[in-house]
Amino acid sequence: MSKNIFIIFFAILTIIACSSAKTQNTAVKTVQGIDGYVFKISGNQMPMPGMAAPKPAGIATTVFVYEMTNLREVVRINNSPSYSAIHKKLITTIQSDSTGHFSVQLPVGTYSLFTKTGSLYYANLFDSENNIAPVKVEEGKITSTVIKLDAGATY
Repeated sequence: MSKNIFIIFFAILTIIACSSAKTQNTAVKTVQGIDGYVFKISGNQMPMPGMAAPKPAGIATTVFVYEMTNLREVVRINNSPSYSAIHKKLITTIQSDSTGHFSVQLPVGTYSLFTKTGSLYYANLFDSENNIAPVKVEEGKITSTVIKLDAGATY
């Protein structure tokens, strides 16, 4: 009899411990960083009467998150949005899924996002101070962004 009571007591204690652990894990969840999509755009993108613009396709790729990077801090290939080297600190990398979606938790700050095409880094957005693909992360917020890989597109 006492053996059965011990087993029941141990089972109840285990269930209580597991349920409190689940509660603690969900309470610690951080919601601060970047959430976005990577789209591959190629071919003729010129608007044509009576024709809808082609829908961009999401792509599974690696997204490189660097400290805010200026054009002076990269080795640029001619005047293109391709770079052979980035002279800033790499913060992290994220893999986008087959729809192009990615999400990463980051501390407050401003970052530059790159992808790679072959051996070259790629980013085609700049701000007014020539910072490359800047994305700002604010306290307790998720910043949404879209990365367009459009090296093969005609506009």
